[in-house]
Amino acid sequence: MKKDDIQSSSDMYLYKAQVDLNSAKYLLEAFNNNTIEIDIEKIYFDLQQCAEKILKSFLSKEDILFPRTHDIEHLIEICQENELQLIQDIDELIELSDYAVNGRYAIIHDDINEAQKYIIILEKMI
Repeated sequence: MKKDDIQSSSDMYLYKAQVDLNSAKYLLEAFNNNTIEIDIEKIYFDLQQCAEKILKSFLSKEDILFPRTHDIEHLIEICQENELQLIQDIDELIELSDYAVNGRYAIIHDDINEAQKYIIILEKMI
């Protein structure tokens, strides 16, 4: 999706999710190549933001109200309660909630291998 294609709040969430995923992928590559000095938590924050915005896009597309939250598990539950079809490994993304607002300021995770797992799941969702 391109910025010019945005026609609804659902489109906006999806566009922003793609931007967050692009950022995470770019930063992960630079991190792996030692071309930038960055905390791995920044990459996980972008992945968390992507997951959150994809779920909000799904809900928005169906005109389902959702609270202002960064809790991925709660957003998944709302999707399931409203019988929205999600991918099989969606529960893997719940761990990303730790990287929302509070998690940005603490060292939570240092396993870079997990980032690629999340990227694959998020790409399936988009």
